[in-house]
Amino acid sequence: MGVRAEATPNPNAMKFTTDKLIFEGTNSISVMPGDTSEYDILNELMQVEGVDNVFGYQNFITVNKKFDVEWDILTPKVIKVFENHGY
Repeated sequence: MGVRAEATPNPNAMKFTTDKLIFEGTNSISVMPGDTSEYDILNELMQVEGVDNVFGYQNFITVNKKFDVEWDILTPKVIKVFENHGY
């Protein structure tokens, strides 16, 4: 159980995968700055300082950070949001 953070080819994006299903169905969900989602976890991730946008599909969420933020600082904050939602 838990959340695994995985690097992506984009240095400003990190994939966070869980053992549980987060999103039902086969549609992906993206939230850009100024947008909101029907999913609280995505809205809360967008409120984390340094997050630029998020993309979710089934059991993972890819978080894109702002250029001036370091993953060492952002990753624990993102994982905390997942944990607050039971992942």
